[in-house]
Amino acid sequence: MAVFFSVSMSLDGVIAPHSPDELMGRRWVQLQSWVFPQRFFRENLKLGGGGEEQRDNDILRETFDRTGASIMGKRMFDAGAAAWPEEAPFHTPVYVITHEKRDPWERPGGTVFHFVNDGIEAALEAARAAAEDRDVRIAGGAETIRQYLNAGLIDEFSIALSPMMFGDGARLFDGVDQTRAELEQISAESPSARATHLRYAVRRR
Repeated sequence: MAVFFSVSMSLDGVIAPHSPDELMGRRWVQLQSWVFPQRFFRENLKLGGGGEEQRDNDILRETFDRTGASIMGKRMFDAGAAAWPEEAPFHTPVYVITHEKRDPWERPGGTVFHFVNDGIEAALEAARAAAEDRDVRIAGGAETIRQYLNAGLIDEFSIALSPMMFGDGARLFDGVDQTRAELEQISAESPSARATHLRYAVRRR
């Protein structure tokens, strides 16, 4: 079982705008432009039929298929809860790291949000148990991913590098302790002009 994250990132290291109000804004749509046309994305979010079925689509499906449980921060959950359809797109348990105490929130289609008040390691322990023989994905946002990186709890990650400069926003690697690990590239693919897909293993020092 691996712990991984998979994100889209601009050339200047941004994975999201600072404000959730800017999600679906022009720059964020440009950052995610490789995702929206894919058949698997359209099917998973109930956006109707059609869509592309080339390697970008395969990468989305492979990421989904390997994920047995997800972890996210409260900020990502709040932004997503306002944007996801009623049938949230995870279809697995999701563990939300928060100080808020609340009961699990079950959505149609198999997604159940669990709210963890005991920190990142408690969330990971619960996610590993729920994932069974599949992997655990750290879904985001940037601060949550950095916490897991700095704690030495990430095994691998993939980045869909978008050919754009985002400007101001949440930079994924700001504040990462680079002395804790070394990276080994697993693969690099450029199936379209929209993104280059980079995959790395994290070797702990």
